[in-house]
Amino acid sequence: MNVGGVRLAAVPAAIRYRDRDDLVLIALAEGTRCAATFTRNAFCAAPVTVAREHLAAEATRWLLINAGNANAGTGARGLEDARTCCRALAALTQVNPAQVLPFSTGIIGEYLPLERLTAALPQAIAALDENGWDAAARAIMTTDTLPKIATRQLLLGGQQVTLTGIAKGAGMIRPDMATMLAFIATDATVTQACLQRCLSQAVDGSFNAISIDGDTSTNDACVLVATGTAGNPTLDDPASTEQGAMDLKAFQQTLNSLCEELARAIVRDGEGATKLVSIEIGEARTAAEARQVADTIAHSPLVKTALFASDPNWGRILAAVGRAGLEDLDIDKVRIRLDDVLIVSGGGRDPSYQEQDGQAVMAKDSFSIGVDLGRGRSRARLLTCDLSYDYVRINAEYRT
Repeated sequence: MNVGGVRLAAVPAAIRYRDRDDLVLIALAEGTRCAATFTRNAFCAAPVTVAREHLAAEATRWLLINAGNANAGTGARGLEDARTCCRALAALTQVNPAQVLPFSTGIIGEYLPLERLTAALPQAIAALDENGWDAAARAIMTTDTLPKIATRQLLLGGQQVTLTGIAKGAGMIRPDMATMLAFIATDATVTQACLQRCLSQAVDGSFNAISIDGDTSTNDACVLVATGTAGNPTLDDPASTEQGAMDLKAFQQTLNSLCEELARAIVRDGEGATKLVSIEIGEARTAAEARQVADTIAHSPLVKTALFASDPNWGRILAAVGRAGLEDLDIDKVRIRLDDVLIVSGGGRDPSYQEQDGQAVMAKDSFSIGVDLGRGRSRARLLTCDLSYDYVRINAEYRT
């Protein structure tokens, strides 16, 4: 699990929570390369703005993460608070403030408790440890019920390479670039441009393909750092040799797999969720319209409450397909399945469908909704969950 050149610490700073860790430091070896993707929500949080600026300006040496306070909707003061945190850590570690990337998650619209946060930094620096992954994964949690962590190893040029990542997120999940918060590290040697392309590709097929409640967070960020301590031949894109191309493909596949595991864990841990549902759209004209249909199904409250009730209400799914905004959609060509059970064809209930078969599928805690549009060859896949009583309770009580 450990990644050479990466040390982590988690300490209590009483940012919002009592008697638990809520501040994380991640220290990166000199020479580490850093790639990131950030929220596309126009109402982005102050730390997102500062992290973007710092990433473009300097080589990253520190990640500073707090849970319990999003520092979003805090205006000019919020920006200055984020910069103050970076300056405080930089002064303690003899780096430039722009070498610190800040991240926050939690309540929107409240100012950071700067004194408590900065007072906890010396303790965090003293606690840095290469074995700190699990503690860090727990400290960044908010409404999560369990930590989310994944690790992989592979050989690149005969050298063993490790990738380890943590993530948090259980609500306000409809990433439009990345994830809620995710931090992934590898000891591989990778060029900066290649690292960013690898991350973007991995994110598109994982964190950008999940939805719990249709809300894109103000604080979304996904970071990939490469310390280069493994000693593998440098990965670049395009690769200059056949072996380099093979290594790059293997690295990308491994990164994709790790991100998919973390993304799946986020949906599985959705606020109040009882079911994990894969929405799989096929026979679309384009991948974009396939995703459009998947999004419409995943964000339908009527579909999501039927999922919670284990009710194979195919009319709700068919209605979502119909209102997805596809031009010239021939509803008679649409086929809908629950796992392998065909429930809709020819514009209505399939003649072979038996209600008990659909109920048996939906009674499971994990299944798929398959929709073939009958108009092309493109596909899309989106992971989502049901909408339960507990989702309403958790979000109604969030600030109380």
